[in-house]
Amino acid sequence: MSVKLLDNRAFYGYRVRRTVAGELFQEYFSLKKDGKRLEGRQKKQIEKEAIERDAELEERQLRYLEDTKEDRCFKPDGTVRGISYLLKTEKSGNLTPIFQVGVASKVEKKTVCTSFSLNAHGSDDAWERAVDAYAKHKSIHKNSKLYQRLLEAMPKVQ
Repeated sequence: MSVKLLDNRAFYGYRVRRTVAGELFQEYFSLKKDGKRLEGRQKKQIEKEAIERDAELEERQLRYLEDTKEDRCFKPDGTVRGISYLLKTEKSGNLTPIFQVGVASKVEKKTVCTSFSLNAHGSDDAWERAVDAYAKHKSIHKNSKLYQRLLEAMPKVQ
């Protein structure tokens, strides 16, 4: 929820703040009338209005994110945003090719980072495991067209 109670010299009331499609919405709901603080039912009514407005903005935000999910998965060059092909330097000094997945997880509500070795799994299997991890954390269903596009976007490996 993006509703915050502000109580300072400048303002007493609720602030609703969300970004929808790159546009910041910030609205204030005052808990003062005629210079006096509202209490009881009046205060609860203002709080309810702020929460309702936040719910409207959240719905718009979620709809935008769902509508643009496919566009946000790919970089302009067609590669997957969040999966990288890297050569990892081991402690021994050997270089190991990996697919590294680093994404903001919708499931765990935090950034997750994991990698899959091409030496251990082979390039095709490592890519599929990376896409599976990506899809899990981005809530992309395995039977969707987007999932198939992700599988087809495997970068060239050395």
